[in-house]
Amino acid sequence: MTTISSSSSSSQTTHSLPLPSIFSKSLESVSAAFTLPTIQDSTQELLIESLKLLQLVQSRISGLSIFSPNETLEDISTRDLIYLLVPFVSAQVQDRLRTTHPEERAGILERSHLQSFLSYLENYDIVPENEIVLYDSSSTTGTQNPASRRELKIKQYQKEKDLRARIETIRKRRNLRIVSEAPQNDFDLIASLLPSSSNRNDEEDEDELDSETSDVLRSTILLLLRLFYGQAQTQLGSLEQEQELLRNAPPMPPSRSSQTTDDQRRRTRESDNDIWKLDTPKRSGPLLDSKGKPLQPFTILPSGSSSTAASDRARLQSQVFRPDHNLPTMSIDEYLEIERSRGKFIEGGGPASENAPTSKEVLAIQAEEDGTVFGQEKEEEKRVQDENWARYTDQNPRGSGNTMNRG
Repeated sequence: MTTISSSSSSSQTTHSLPLPSIFSKSLESVSAAFTLPTIQDSTQELLIESLKLLQLVQSRISGLSIFSPNETLEDISTRDLIYLLVPFVSAQVQDRLRTTHPEERAGILERSHLQSFLSYLENYDIVPENEIVLYDSSSTTGTQNPASRRELKIKQYQKEKDLRARIETIRKRRNLRIVSEAPQNDFDLIASLLPSSSNRNDEEDEDELDSETSDVLRSTILLLLRLFYGQAQTQLGSLEQEQELLRNAPPMPPSRSSQTTDDQRRRTRESDNDIWKLDTPKRSGPLLDSKGKPLQPFTILPSGSSSTAASDRARLQSQVFRPDHNLPTMSIDEYLEIERSRGKFIEGGGPASENAPTSKEVLAIQAEEDGTVFGQEKEEEKRVQDENWARYTDQNPRGSGNTMNRG
């Protein structure tokens, strides 16, 4: 009884709050929820609380007739202009509600408030015509050319970036009390633009704001509405695609009966596992039917004693469980020795080879060995070599072979 009384008193307190306070509490809840994982229960509690407060705000707006189709944008006061964002915030909260079945998700998508928010902005001519064309959902989803679709996305991103920069510029130039603190997200930004009066019928807040401050605040809210218009159009296109997928999705399989016992589940799981086991336990009964079709898995082993079968099984197993690459049959040193014997290596070189005499110098040294047959042979060999070289130089003067590139 105490819990019910406390809940009832809290609900009555909330209903007695002024409209800006209720909207501010809902924005605080959704701002805290958007920084937490959606799957958590605490996040869902914040979202549900925020959605209830937003529904109360929407009913209060309808009861006070703040917006009328017969009015124009100039007829809406600056303090009431911020409440055009209530459907947009409600759509953001609904989109993050946790669902377990496709039917629940489809119901949430059908109840989305994005269309209501877009209707508000279009009826009051808040968004310029060029931005309406830029964010038109038919042009965004109907473009088949990837290059054109990418260019369109870039233009939309640049427009959103420009609007955010203009909002931030106004915030920095006008150090107003209601826009002085930097917001952490878009919901904090909306909360910073709310009027601070405790009663909507009082006009103290209107008197506190001079004409210049009121104009700056109005310009900021209008820019914010244009910014969220582009986001709403993009989200609306994504929701339509998701609805199409949910409509074409196959039905979910029926869940198992709650009366199924744990033993039945365990036996079913064990029978399923036995089907895929290589070494299944032995079962009684015949292996083949009358037509020769196997009735249960079996393994063919070689004939003979059980020890022979076991040794053959171990041998076959050792042939299966081995490396998938060819193992080396010789060491690296043995391989290099074989390659060296085949003449695959060039030996020599280095400082020792540079200091050693050339073949022509060796021949000259050997030809100087007088008084020996070996020296005479080498002297004759050197003479023939010198004559051949002299004859070659006479027949081929220096530079005679280079006949190219002559002027």
